[in-house]
Amino acid sequence: MFKLHQIITLLFTCVSFFLSAQQGVITGRVIADNKPIQKVNVVLVGTSYSTITDSLGQFTFEKIPNASYKIRVLSLDHHKNEKTITLKNKDTLHITLELFSNAKELEQVVISGTMKEITRSESPVPVEVYSQTYFKKNPTANIYEALQNINGVRPQLNCAVCNTGDIHINGLEGPYTMVLIDGMPIVSSLSTVYGLSGIPNSLVDRIEIVKGPASSLYGSEAVGGLINIITKKAQNTPRFSTDVFTTSWGEVNTDLGLKLKIKEKAEILTGVNYFNFQQKIDKNKDNFTDMTLQDRISVFQKWNFNRKENRIFNLAGRFMYEDRIGGDVRWEKKFRGGDSIYGENIYTSRYEVLGNYQLPTTEKVMLAFSYNSHAQDSRYGTTSYIANQQIGFTQLTWDKKLGKQDFLLGTALRYTYYDDNTPATQNTDSLNPKTIAQKTWLPGIFMQDEIAIKDKNKLLLGFRYDYNSYHGNIFTPRIAYKWAIKENKSLRINAGTGFRVVNLFTEDHAALTGARTVEIKNELLPEKSYNTNINYIHKITLEKGTTINLDATAFYTYFNNRIVGDFDSNPNKISYDNLNGHAVSKGLSLNVELNLIQGLKIIAGGTLMENTLTENDITKQQILTEKFTGVWAVSYKLKKANLAIDYTGNLYSPMRLPTLSELDPRSSVSPWWSIQNIQFTYNGFKNFEIYGGVKNLLDWTPFKEKNPFIIARTNDPFDKNVKIDAQGKVLVTAENPYGLTFDPTYIYAPTQGIRMFIGVRYTFK
Repeated sequence: MFKLHQIITLLFTCVSFFLSAQQGVITGRVIADNKPIQKVNVVLVGTSYSTITDSLGQFTFEKIPNASYKIRVLSLDHHKNEKTITLKNKDTLHITLELFSNAKELEQVVISGTMKEITRSESPVPVEVYSQTYFKKNPTANIYEALQNINGVRPQLNCAVCNTGDIHINGLEGPYTMVLIDGMPIVSSLSTVYGLSGIPNSLVDRIEIVKGPASSLYGSEAVGGLINIITKKAQNTPRFSTDVFTTSWGEVNTDLGLKLKIKEKAEILTGVNYFNFQQKIDKNKDNFTDMTLQDRISVFQKWNFNRKENRIFNLAGRFMYEDRIGGDVRWEKKFRGGDSIYGENIYTSRYEVLGNYQLPTTEKVMLAFSYNSHAQDSRYGTTSYIANQQIGFTQLTWDKKLGKQDFLLGTALRYTYYDDNTPATQNTDSLNPKTIAQKTWLPGIFMQDEIAIKDKNKLLLGFRYDYNSYHGNIFTPRIAYKWAIKENKSLRINAGTGFRVVNLFTEDHAALTGARTVEIKNELLPEKSYNTNINYIHKITLEKGTTINLDATAFYTYFNNRIVGDFDSNPNKISYDNLNGHAVSKGLSLNVELNLIQGLKIIAGGTLMENTLTENDITKQQILTEKFTGVWAVSYKLKKANLAIDYTGNLYSPMRLPTLSELDPRSSVSPWWSIQNIQFTYNGFKNFEIYGGVKNLLDWTPFKEKNPFIIARTNDPFDKNVKIDAQGKVLVTAENPYGLTFDPTYIYAPTQGIRMFIGVRYTFK
């Protein structure tokens, strides 16, 4: 039997080097707006020849066999350009390729679907791309909030006191979504709840979203999908930028960006985000804060090194610190951990290092690596949660084109260290309980072959093997097919499997907050999923330049061993166990982009879905999951007035809510609800933009529904006056007429009402 390291060695040494009769030279220059464009990909389609333009926009192919070729240029910010050329008689061809600005978001270059740069229209895996321009339509203080206007993606609040949450994709909870920064899986487990809030928006170039399993490339956490946050490249970044806004609630958010150049050797990008909110607001008069107090700083720096032959080498690091407070408006730091006045206080300290290095070989071999440390010191009333997580990751990939086949081979190694003060890391010896840190090794190999079948068809075959030091072998195959029906129509079919190892206390905030105790009935087994989706894209061009882009998807995911928290059986407990049955997530989604030459642009989307749990032949709707979600962004530019107007919003259907008992007066189902915003941006000044508007135009909050309260028993958060019988049932008393305990888990929507905002952006190029 081969050992893992022998297999990996074999993959990267058995490389066949293809040599042909070499006779000619192709040189050229890539320009846009009469200026050279550096560091863009230039390829000879159908061959293994590829290169990157230098600082003057120039490129060279040497020793090229005599033949006809299609030469193609790919750029993130421009439409692709192709030209057919013929090389003969030992020619030296000189050509100029001109690029034009890419105004349509649907034509961007993407990475996430196949782990290599490819235009979105050619990718066999459907990838949604959202640029920084899109997120400026509704400015937010962090990535978590920015995702609220993406179809099928919903930031879900999990705690009415500390306002932490996760990201749902098509109704699946946050732990089913892998969050990457520049392709590195550094936001996971403990940081799925707390790590998204401090990423500086000033350095975000775009966000790519893949809905459905991507485990064959990215590993076991990419079950429901992945969100890849791509940071800016140096050539696309101004020398200095700042974006500052404040709201009528007293929030202040500052983003700074700075670019430095060290001669011709390196370029340094620095981003700083600072967010502060210290107003104790209690509009619903329950004596608890409507929004947590926050004091957060995040610093991100990225180094791009210039190497020979334009080989890639970059390093990046980020540090984030946050102090978050929620609870009784009378709470002060001196009450931390005590039982006199209830408060939740979370200290989070996190740092990350990541990088990419292209090996100095004739083949395209990339080494990626990252390390992060996440420390958390929290008090949820008297409950203490102190956790430390460290993750190291390295990955080696080889990208090779042979004729009509495009291979990607890789090997990865991930190490996770996790320790906390919960039952999750204690031994089973009740007489001598000790904390035992979890140390998980996850080596793996993966292969992908993208096959071009004629001109209109592509077949992608993928397979990944991982070995988990706790759970053993993990196999995740994948298949994708793309049919370019016409130039403006395409069909994609994807299928694959997923595998997820659950870290309960790091991923489910409900297991910590409030007065409920946690019960783990049995050893939790890994979850498995099987997924398929069909995607259809149709681009329509009407008279006078109007364009309509349609993007429709049908999806279906089947889960085995789904882990579910039981909130219903006992109001004092949350019981976790593998589902004795199966779970299904299925639905339809549609995105529409309408561009009118009069300056009006409409982006809208809707997702109709059903997420069910079936146990003992009984099927019910998953808790905290809507059946319909819709989003929109309507933009109109008044060019003569230098004014842009953006109207954004979302709409959600009712969802099942976690009430405590039949006597609980709170509704067990949420209403239809919507958050809508409007923004006005004036850009008539040189290098300056001034913007302002109103968030939550309808002034909608869950407080304003027909519920007597949202957080149960804020008058007795430590349950000192709760009477319980011998069977553990809460008794109804004159002081407790509904028989409830303190419970902040009844939350499904943002708790901030209407508020105005104003901000300024400055850019120095």
